[in-house]
Amino acid sequence: MWIFVMFDLPVTTKKQGRAATKFREFLLDEGFEKSQFSVYARFCNGKEQFEAYMRRIEANLPDQGDVHILTFTDRQYENIVRFSGQRRKRRRKNPDQLALF
Repeated sequence: MWIFVMFDLPVTTKKQGRAATKFREFLLDEGFEKSQFSVYARFCNGKEQFEAYMRRIEANLPDQGDVHILTFTDRQYENIVRFSGQRRKRRRKNPDQLALF
């Protein structure tokens, strides 16, 4: 399962800018990767892990702005069509399961 966090945060004051930066840094610290400017994505191993991330995100929301969270199954994520510089990009593969030995 994939989690996408999309946000539109105000940055007209220094306080708002600091809050937006703090939220982006929080997402990076939680293992999200930047997909686009205000879109971050992360793979998780199921509903329980998703709920844990949701609680942590909710606890770190900025005071102002909009945050939207979407989930995608592995198959839906693999079927996302990506373009970069007017060229179609190769499909992304889902990360392999971690194996502990």
